[in-house]
Amino acid sequence: LFNALIFIYNYIPGKDFGLAIITLTVAIKFLLVPLSIKAVKSQKRLQEVQPKLKEIQEKYKDNKEVQAQKLLEIYKTEKINPFGGLFVTLIQLPILIALYSVFSHGLQSGQLDNLYGFVINPGHITALFLGIIDLTQPNILFAAVAGIVQFIQTKTMLPKQPSSNQKEEQFMKMMNMQMTYVLPVMTFLILFKLPSALGLYWITSGLFAAIQQYFILKTKNQNNGTK
Repeated sequence: LFNALIFIYNYIPGKDFGLAIITLTVAIKFLLVPLSIKAVKSQKRLQEVQPKLKEIQEKYKDNKEVQAQKLLEIYKTEKINPFGGLFVTLIQLPILIALYSVFSHGLQSGQLDNLYGFVINPGHITALFLGIIDLTQPNILFAAVAGIVQFIQTKTMLPKQPSSNQKEEQFMKMMNMQMTYVLPVMTFLILFKLPSALGLYWITSGLFAAIQQYFILKTKNQNNGTK
């Protein structure tokens, strides 16, 4: 990632470090598109079969072994991976950790000596975005925007199907509220004290995911409408 970032930085117009991060983020997201498409479709399908899943859970509530077997059969029949979204999230954690290392230590002049032979050593890196924002320093605005993007992304993927069981409906509302508001707040608190380069990565990644999610679901709905 360090070498890829410097490689892009060398050829980006004006050697804008922020634009280099955006370009690298989009490239990473494109590499993860096949996994992301499967995850979004699987998560949406999981929402659609919730009534079947609840029916099985209620019918076999006294026999957890049979219940688990029936649920697995539904997942297999409907081609659903309940952990697909989690896998895509987890696979990005090493990327975030690596980028944090890059932004914290990799921009020092001495680290540039560790570049691959085919990557030109720029000699010095000006870690600015649009010439004014120092991406090595925390930025409350970037943290706030990242939180908003996380809110939008979470909101669009929450299940909208009401439950016939009042207790289940209250539980789902509570879970949805936690997912909707706790995740964005956590995003803000995490990025608030970290280099704003990570915030820029998070914003770009979130916007890419939200747009991708919109087109995947739109295409899926159109296909369902033609059947």
